[in-house]
Amino acid sequence: MMSQARADDYATPYRLGRPVLTGSGRPGAFDSHAVDIPFVFAHRGRFYMTYVGFDGLGYQTALAVSDDLLNWEPQGLLLRREENSGRWDRIGAAGTWILKETNGLRELPTLKKVNGRYWMAYHSYPDFGYEEGAAEIGLAWCEDENLLEWHRLEQPVLSWKDGADWEKGGLYKICLLEHEGAFYLFYNAKNITYGDWKEQIGGAVSRDLLGWERLAHNPVLKVSPGRWDSQFVSEPCIVRDGDAWLNFTFGFDGVHAQDGLAFSSDLLHWTKHPDPILPAGEPGSLDETHAHKASVIYWKDTLYHFYCAVRPYREGDPTVREYNEFRCITVAASKPFA
Repeated sequence: MMSQARADDYATPYRLGRPVLTGSGRPGAFDSHAVDIPFVFAHRGRFYMTYVGFDGLGYQTALAVSDDLLNWEPQGLLLRREENSGRWDRIGAAGTWILKETNGLRELPTLKKVNGRYWMAYHSYPDFGYEEGAAEIGLAWCEDENLLEWHRLEQPVLSWKDGADWEKGGLYKICLLEHEGAFYLFYNAKNITYGDWKEQIGGAVSRDLLGWERLAHNPVLKVSPGRWDSQFVSEPCIVRDGDAWLNFTFGFDGVHAQDGLAFSSDLLHWTKHPDPILPAGEPGSLDETHAHKASVIYWKDTLYHFYCAVRPYREGDPTVREYNEFRCITVAASKPFA
């Protein structure tokens, strides 16, 4: 098991304490209820973030831009609802990762083209509502350097329909990597679609981004009975630091979702650090209910850990989602904010 000292190398104890991005709250807008699932990267000399908006009907994916990682300006929708298209992903598409040029934690994460295209992984649910039905995973591509015009492949690239029992409830939240000539797709899955499900992380490998073969020893990260990740170990966010792969996951015990960390030397076999590295906040804080769904970036000798913060709704909050909660995107860092 990795030492506490090793996990402390990736600690981000300084929380901004305010949102960097919230939903609009505007009736009919894609983000009227909440924003979720940040993915932060560098492109053409600026910082970009893909994120997901929820409007009560389903997820759609948008883009924001920043010069300092703290102040973000929305740019528009990337993956929209196509309700009348007849497609498998007509309800909406939650983009969660774009293939990067480097996996190195201490290098700015720029985007990688394959066959002249950028590639985004997303998931889609089959029914209207909050994560209704068993989701499947698709890919979208873009040639536009403004990153605003994306085209989705016609069919899912990975489905629960031919999966094992632990993933029969649906697949979602993807991390897409290239390493030594192979593509790796890590994803969440749950064993049943409704009820008291378990959520764990699996992986698949491909040579061409189109045909995928699941890893033989899935799930690669499993829940720990009686622990802080007893119900979910979810949301892979994988980077490399030296000879170690780091997976910023989150665990859920039925009460709090909290970001954790797992280590690997080969992308296949993972060892979890035993405790959260970004626990839920104190009562009254922005993340008192959940601190989860990491996206990390290293800049100016500082590790920035973006995540989805959740607390009970308060009068005056810009959005309120189901369960009477306020859900937004914020950031913690390895050094104090100026």
